[in-house]
Amino acid sequence: MTHRPEPRPDTPRYLTSERKEIQRLAREFTMNEVLPAANELDPVGGQIPDRLRQQMADMGFFGLMIPEEYGGLGLGVFEYCLVAEELSRGWLSVGSLLARGNGMGGDFTEEQKADLLPRMAAGDYLGAFALSEAEAGSDVANISTRARREGDEWVVHGTKMWCTFADQADYLVLFARTQDKDPTKPHRGISAFLVDKDRGVFPAGVTGNPIRKIGYHGWRTWELSFDGLRLPASSMIGEEGRGFYLALSGLEVGRAHTAARAVGLARAALEDAVAYARTRLQFGGPLSQFQDVRFKLARMAADIEAARQLYYHVATEIDSGRRCAREAAMAKYVASEMAERVTSEAMQIHGGAGYTTDFAVERHWRDARLTRIFEGANEIQLRVISDDILGDRA
Repeated sequence: MTHRPEPRPDTPRYLTSERKEIQRLAREFTMNEVLPAANELDPVGGQIPDRLRQQMADMGFFGLMIPEEYGGLGLGVFEYCLVAEELSRGWLSVGSLLARGNGMGGDFTEEQKADLLPRMAAGDYLGAFALSEAEAGSDVANISTRARREGDEWVVHGTKMWCTFADQADYLVLFARTQDKDPTKPHRGISAFLVDKDRGVFPAGVTGNPIRKIGYHGWRTWELSFDGLRLPASSMIGEEGRGFYLALSGLEVGRAHTAARAVGLARAALEDAVAYARTRLQFGGPLSQFQDVRFKLARMAADIEAARQLYYHVATEIDSGRRCAREAAMAKYVASEMAERVTSEAMQIHGGAGYTTDFAVERHWRDARLTRIFEGANEIQLRVISDDILGDRA
């Protein structure tokens, strides 16, 4: 009998018994609740049901990374990503909904934390970002939305794009320029604001138009217009003029989260393709008996596992307090490129059936395509990686 040596102390043991239990709970919830909702609602552009949000809150998902002293579970990025993978296996939008709690990366004061974090952990205070603009996507420093001080208030004018969940959120994190733009240092002078609102409507001074998307259904993505929105001075998050750094502070977590979501989508496509290959009969037998199909599935499975192990590593690094900007960019890039490739192969295995809305594989394919764009387009990830490798900026 071959002796298997015990792992060295520095060998990562990613899936502890506690993490396996969290994974099991998230997987059961996904297969029993999320996936049926996705199969019913995604084809008709339906919204994530309130009951799913409440169930997620009851399971503690919105407080995974919120400290226990504020009503959260006090866990790490690893557990957060582990749950995101499972939820995204059912519906990408539900896997993304996690990020609308869990502190939203806010640079809150101690007073704000005591007030807001318990409500976030309970799922009663979920947020949305109002960051990107028509001319400020990857180029965040080019923000032009303006907030001007008038006495004890800030008055906001401008337009924002790609504000997913803005209508159903309980608050917005709004980024606006509070100082004149310095052409030599355009990232300076941007500030962040907490915009309280009622769920389901926009506050006075804000109007919205839903963006017509090909995927990422379950919630709406908005173009928002700010025409004289008035905010109290106390609504500013962090220091004035340093909102750019707040926008960038959560990039490593966001990219690990995106990698996990991409893995979940790819896993969904693989599992659907395996089920279809076993039951689809051609030339006297199931598709699964043909070597080309078997090898497709093998390559898909290997690619998924490679991406998963990379995001496991990145999440572990973040939880250990180590910077890993390069590795996080790699995880996001590798996983999202893989997800589009794997979901496309799954559609190929389904043949013509995959190009219909009768099978969920087309949803996985549409949603996987988005992972190459959001949380920093993959061209930005390549820029981050190459700058780190070469030690300079082109």
